[in-house]
Amino acid sequence: MQCVILAGGLGTRIRSVSTEVPKCLISVAGKPFIAWQLDWLRDQGITEIVLCIGHLGSQVREFVGDGEAFGLRVTYVDEGESLRGTAGALRMALDADVLAPWFFVLYGDSYLRVPVKEVAKKFLKMGVSALMTVFQNAGKWEESNVIFNGEIVEKYEKNSIAPPEDMVYVDYGLLVLKREIIRNRVGSTSISDLAPILNSLSLEGSMAGFEATERFFEIGTPEGLDALEEHLSQSKN
Repeated sequence: MQCVILAGGLGTRIRSVSTEVPKCLISVAGKPFIAWQLDWLRDQGITEIVLCIGHLGSQVREFVGDGEAFGLRVTYVDEGESLRGTAGALRMALDADVLAPWFFVLYGDSYLRVPVKEVAKKFLKMGVSALMTVFQNAGKWEESNVIFNGEIVEKYEKNSIAPPEDMVYVDYGLLVLKREIIRNRVGSTSISDLAPILNSLSLEGSMAGFEATERFFEIGTPEGLDALEEHLSQSKN
């Protein structure tokens, strides 16, 4: 199984912690954050990683290398300093011919606890173009942005101004996409985000959902970083 990690962002919300390393290399509980991600993905059955890098990306290449140290095969797609957005980065990966027919997408600041093989099983069983992992967040850690009926994501709307009462789930941070979505919906030179595409897929009834049962962590903010540091430090004890 293949996972694309979107790790090219500027990390503007975490600049107070570090400006000299990319966000995915910030130290968390004794090691760079991406090491936690790669170890988790390997343990979940992922064998191949596509790392979409950009800002300070050479540091990521130097640390991760070809992935052998993590028991993985790693390929890079480098946006440099001209960032293309989350969808644009995936289009670069498509044009570089490194995307599998279907693949996972993980954000470079997310630490998750969800059974990846079970996610893949549901995706293949449902026969849809996309799957979004969701969590019944009810606005606790992030503003809820998903209406989920147990099988299908009926609506995904990022940054909803007035979420309806039944919008109690949140995008958990792990997607499954068919390669054709990127080919058909993202232009080769576009600067674009995944959010509008995911919104369209949800309204079309083309996106399944998988409900995670344990909270997510992210290092996009100092508060999120502190929460994950505490969680991982306790887990090691």
